[in-house]
Formats: sequence, C-alpha cells, structure tokens
Amino acid sequence: MNQLFAAFGIDWRLLIIQGVNFAVLLSALTYFLYRPVTKMIDDRRAKIAEGVRMADAAEGRLADAKAEGEELIGTAARDAEALVAAARTSADVKGGEIMKAAESRADALMKDAAARAEELKRQSMKESEREVVRAAMLAAEKILRDGQTVKANN
Repeated sequence: MNQLFAAFGIDWRLLIIQGVNFAVLLSALTYFLYRPVTKMIDDRRAKIAEGVRMADAAEGRLADAKAEGEELIGTAARDAEALVAAARTSADVKGGEIMKAAESRADALMKDAAARAEELKRQSMKESEREVVRAAMLAAEKILRDGQTVKANN
C-alpha cells in the first residue's frame, strides 16, 4: 500500500491529517454557522407567519367594521323612515308644524348615524393601515437582512 501511495506521490500521514482538519472545520462550521443561520431563518419565518396572521385578522376586523357601519346606516335609515311615517300620520292631526319638526329630527339622526359610521370606518381603516404597515416593515426587514446575509456570504 505504501508503494502505491509513493507511486502517486501521496503521503498517507498528510492525508489523515487533512481528513481530521476537514472534520474539525466541518463540525465548527456546522456549530457556529449552519445552526445559527437555520435558527435565524426559522425565527424570520415565524415572524412573517405572525405578520400574515395579523394582517388577516386586520382584514377580518375591517370587514366586520364595514358590515357594522352598513348595518348602522340601515338601522338609522329604517328609524328615520319610521319617524317620517309617524310624523306624517300625526301631521294629519296636528298640522304642518309637527311635520317639519319630525323631518328635521330624522335628518339629524341620519347625519349622526352617518357620522358614527364614518368614524368607525376611519378607525378601522387606520387600524388596518397600521397592521399592513407593520407587516410590510417585517417583510422589508427580512428582505434587507437577507440581502446583508447574501453580501456577507459573498
């Protein structure tokens, strides 16, 4: 066997030492580089998944707020119509003055309901916007860190 190694110019002791060096280097790189990078990637993946869940929840809350606003407007419209109908019936009895008072009250209720619905909509939009911005920031942070990791590896 020694003659075979000698024929090719290979020193078996150097070959064994290089194998040991390679094993040490491989284990060091695995411990100090591969595991932390894998953990960092898993953490980022979890943060992104949490951001997506939060964005989905924000979308759900926005849809609920829109539905509640529409329901509030519908209820206010029905209430206003009921008030107008009652005012018309009593207008036959009490005259045009009561009619005008009921219509102005109905308009005030409509405006108030519309204002409340608009405020609910504005609040839910702000909350959704914050959630989307937060998710976008998490995504941008991931992209930037990935870019830095790629530059560092090069």
